[in-house]
Amino acid sequence: MQLLYADKQGRMYDHGLKAVGRIGDRLVEVMDEDMLELPPGASLTLLPGSAPVGMDEQGTFKLLKQVPGCGDAALAVGALLPQGYTRTLLPGYQRRTGQILPLLGYAAVAWREGRVYVAAVRTDDPDRWDPAQYNSTALPELVRNRLAQAPRNRVLAQLAHCALEYSCYTAQNVFYGRWEGGLPVSPICNARCLGCISLQPAECCPSPQSRLTFRPTCSEAMEVAVHHLRYAPEGIISFGQGCEGEPALAADVISEVIDGVRQKTGRGTINMNSNAGYTRGVEKICRAGLDSLRVSLISARETVYHAYYRPRDYRLADVAESIRLARSLGVYVSLNLLVLPGLNDREVEIEALIKFIGDNGVNKVQLRNLNIDPDYFFSQVPADGEICGVDRLITTLRNMPGLELGNFSRPVI
Repeated sequence: MQLLYADKQGRMYDHGLKAVGRIGDRLVEVMDEDMLELPPGASLTLLPGSAPVGMDEQGTFKLLKQVPGCGDAALAVGALLPQGYTRTLLPGYQRRTGQILPLLGYAAVAWREGRVYVAAVRTDDPDRWDPAQYNSTALPELVRNRLAQAPRNRVLAQLAHCALEYSCYTAQNVFYGRWEGGLPVSPICNARCLGCISLQPAECCPSPQSRLTFRPTCSEAMEVAVHHLRYAPEGIISFGQGCEGEPALAADVISEVIDGVRQKTGRGTINMNSNAGYTRGVEKICRAGLDSLRVSLISARETVYHAYYRPRDYRLADVAESIRLARSLGVYVSLNLLVLPGLNDREVEIEALIKFIGDNGVNKVQLRNLNIDPDYFFSQVPADGEICGVDRLITTLRNMPGLELGNFSRPVI
């Protein structure tokens, strides 16, 4: 496996140095068994302000500062994976500047015999989330036609913006009339996540999308939800989207929406993506008839959890209580596990996660590649203990009796 890098114009080059990846801040040689050919829907991206690192035949790590023969700065390259694939190594690089990388999920890449490879494993069937299924030439017209049916619905207008401007798949599904559709309701949050994609402090990396700026009415949300669940095949409507804060803080509206929807249709699954920190709100929503709950989690260890989520008025214990309460009410609960090589694949993290899943009756773990600058992350979040590797994390979870493992939410009724 050879080093793959780029110049400032984005032109790609291979090099005689061996490819290198990272686990946390530790450089490692990329091995053939670590890699799979770049899958459909994946893309290559530059790591701005970062120089690539390779390995020579003697096993010494080498920093590549310039493109041989032209003197231009050499830039590190990573891959962005489609849903259904979980990365196992970060790119091998060294920062030239203090600029924080954009909020993307960088994976290590390599070059061999004319093909690009990436450090990843397939962990779900990516068919419904294949990029080829989205951003079609028909989408703008579908959006216009749907907006014409409900021109005053602010939720639908928000989803149209997310579908066309941010290429949000759950927003697009509302207009395609299929599968999982998003339903944003909450402009506020009770956490300040380092990797929040809708709200970041000015000194950090810019958010890739803007947050919802209004509080939808019950009738606006119901109009979207009822239409989607009535007509979408294997329809799911999901509160808690990337353009909003914490949906449980809007428990009064969501509970009313669920009750109203179920008076009009029994079809489909009503899901909520949540940090589950506001237990009273989670309980109210579950009692209203929520079918599934997906809880964001990066670690089952309190110090690590709090360092990433920076919760305002709750603790990890409240998250656990919300999950147990939801399960007692018959709600299907998944963990949305934010995966970063060098964090979740440590022995102490795996042990804590297994205990958390067992103690709280979790049904499924959905693996999600964390979009963040690894250097920034590890400067803010503690990481200790022996590293076992992401493959070991995945194998351990797959071997847990009764636990499902994948990357996506699916219908539960």
